[in-house]
Amino acid sequence: MTADEYRTVYWPKLERAIEHLLTQNPMEHISISYEQIYSHVYKCVCQQHSELLYNDLMWKITSHLEQVSSELQASPPELLIENFNVALTQYTAALHCIVPVFIYMNKFYIETKLNRDLRDDLMKLFSDHVAEKHVSTLLPLLKKAHSMPFQVKPSTMASVVKGLYALRPDWVPLAPALFSRFIPQIHPPALESQLPYYAAQDKKLQLELSQNGFTRGDQSRKRASEES
Repeated sequence: MTADEYRTVYWPKLERAIEHLLTQNPMEHISISYEQIYSHVYKCVCQQHSELLYNDLMWKITSHLEQVSSELQASPPELLIENFNVALTQYTAALHCIVPVFIYMNKFYIETKLNRDLRDDLMKLFSDHVAEKHVSTLLPLLKKAHSMPFQVKPSTMASVVKGLYALRPDWVPLAPALFSRFIPQIHPPALESQLPYYAAQDKKLQLELSQNGFTRGDQSRKRASEES
């Protein structure tokens, strides 16, 4: 396989498959042949085109993610959390397909020559080209939504916060209280000297819930078993 054959025959087929995987609905039926994609990748690697293939793959996915970021930029603030969650969920689902079919390139080029891992590289692309561009807007929206229960579905809140943490754990100091609600044990063990602080935080949360219409119930009422 010459470089020209790679460019005119093999890469166009792989590019179409990657585009399909990146944009399909996760619930849709897969209409492409994983065996064929794997076969093309295998042949490209065996014919010494690993570097070309890797660079093309990274370029293709970067271009896609820049488009995703632009679409999120146009999202109304009230929809950004949900839209970001959809984008991250769809991308993660795509990687479940893309990484296995490129496993031969990963093993014989990325791991051995670059000392990296394909999935890590592709998640970093999402972090650099999507999450990092929106995290300064997302975190205040997430904190506001968390103080107003059910403004955003709890499952969506958990998915986005956990997703941000998986992408960049060093974002925790930007909103430690928010991350600690969804990520267990991200803080060191509590010290006895800090108990008044935690009590004050809990009291503040209860007050916020009460102000938003969530009461703890009438504590003066006895249970029916106690009244009999």
